[in-house]
Amino acid sequence: MHYFLGLEVWQSPERIFLNQGKYTVEILKRFDMLECKPMNTPMEAKLKLLVDTSSELIDATLYRQIIGSLMYLTNTRPDICFAVNTLSQFLVEPRRVHLVAAKHVMRYLKGTMDYGLSYDGDHDFTLSGYTDADWAGSVADKKKHFRMLF
Repeated sequence: MHYFLGLEVWQSPERIFLNQGKYTVEILKRFDMLECKPMNTPMEAKLKLLVDTSSELIDATLYRQIIGSLMYLTNTRPDICFAVNTLSQFLVEPRRVHLVAAKHVMRYLKGTMDYGLSYDGDHDFTLSGYTDADWAGSVADKKKHFRMLF
């Protein structure tokens, strides 16, 4: 197997590499972002996406298609999981500010199409976990959130 349902698998005796580079290109083409300027981060560091009624409503179908496409991409891109999860909270009434943030994620993807998951066979694997309570606490729902780092 080399390419199946948007998932690319590169195998050698030493490692397995999973990537969705072709699928990323398809997403960028579909939403007319293939010629965009790349970004260094998937989301602005201090961005607070509130339930903002001052920003205009946008086409919810388009927004849902973008977020759905990005969700499938998280299979091999854990680096965008937080941003996509945050953006998926606004599927009911997406606003212009949410679309701008989603396009920011796609601009990040433009510069990182070759990213993926690498599993090396000749190394011991140790999983370490860390939590950070109230990491950038949610202004929208006033609840504490926990983030796990591995």
